[in-house]
Amino acid sequence: MTDTADSPVSPLPEASEVELLPATRIRLVETAAPELSSRHRSAMDRVWEEAVRANPALFDGPVAVLTGLERDGHDGLLLSWARATYRYRALRQVPGAPVCSSLFVSVLQPTGDGRLLIGRMAPSTAAPGRWQLPGGTVEPPQTDGELDLADLRAHAARELAEEIGSDTSAAALTRWLTARGARGSVGVFFVAPPRPARELRDRYAALVGAETARGVDPEFDRIELIRSPAALAALGGPHVDYLRPVVRRYTGT
Repeated sequence: MTDTADSPVSPLPEASEVELLPATRIRLVETAAPELSSRHRSAMDRVWEEAVRANPALFDGPVAVLTGLERDGHDGLLLSWARATYRYRALRQVPGAPVCSSLFVSVLQPTGDGRLLIGRMAPSTAAPGRWQLPGGTVEPPQTDGELDLADLRAHAARELAEEIGSDTSAAALTRWLTARGARGSVGVFFVAPPRPARELRDRYAALVGAETARGVDPEFDRIELIRSPAALAALGGPHVDYLRPVVRRYTGT
């Protein structure tokens, strides 16, 4: 648990589009995973198995799913989460089942001239062809320990290293804002220190070369440096719902 406060909580309205929530404080509280009926569990397993047959690279590893988001006073957010596995995402396709939204981290990696790095998800990932910032779904602590802001920051630094070859430390990342997508997923966004564009491209190329040599597909099959939301239209392909409003907020366009 981080940035605690004892002020009353009140629920946020249901999301119908991406909401940018520049909360000063964040609390993370573990809850129980939603109970599933035998019908919903069987349907979830069936949808997951079909997804794995279509993409054998999918892995049913541990994940922290979002179970609630509430206001925590006038400048804070309370994020409730539960331990689950990736197959719980299949519940989104099961009518009437409790929906488990994603809790994720993302990193804005600027260049010295003000552009932002975005990447395209590789065919072997859960969202092939989708453009997004470096980042990923949050994993729960390996023990029974609490999930806190330090864990989110460390996870964000690992995603930078794994997706673009960055050596930026967790301590160098600055928390910026929180966003909730139209489907209820919530992301905590960090900003990395600026890096020269050439260095970012060279580090990404080195990462791709090393992973290809090991027979591993990189998570991003392409990166681009963009200066404004208008550049997204020229890339082709889908992009994650938060990308345009986050880039617009960061660049002031």
